[in-house]
Amino acid sequence: MIGRLPPGVTPAMLTRVELLWIEKQVERWIRFGREVEEVIHDRSRRVLGFAPGSVFAYVRWAANDHGTLVSRIDIARAVSPGEPFSTLPYVRPGADILLRQSGWPKVEAVLQHIDAVEALGLDAAEVAPDHWRHLHHRMQASEPPRAYTLARHQAWLKRRQVGP
Repeated sequence: MIGRLPPGVTPAMLTRVELLWIEKQVERWIRFGREVEEVIHDRSRRVLGFAPGSVFAYVRWAANDHGTLVSRIDIARAVSPGEPFSTLPYVRPGADILLRQSGWPKVEAVLQHIDAVEALGLDAAEVAPDHWRHLHHRMQASEPPRAYTLARHQAWLKRRQVGP
């Protein structure tokens, strides 16, 4: 277990993500996000729990003897009970998917974008959810996305203070 649950959050409210690592076969891991629960099943399997509203990046990769089968990244927001959500493999019950990209070149581009955000000294889990949606749509349209800047982040923090 990791730390304590935030006030007003019960274990039943968590979004749980199943992680797996089997060398040269399967990797399911979290690139960023603030988990509030961790259950370790064995050396290769664990489950992380995220509080409602938490944003996380979930990377999935699988291969066989002939090469990569799946390379995917999803940036998602954990939902509150009763809130609509989309299903996502190995995520229970599901999440609000902000960004979804498949194929190593696109996954790598998203990872580089995350690195650029973190190079600003920001936690990628605190970035405005709308920015991840923007990045998703621009990549789908094969258009360059706008960079996330400190000014954009300050605007997001002020908007968050005003209300939902």
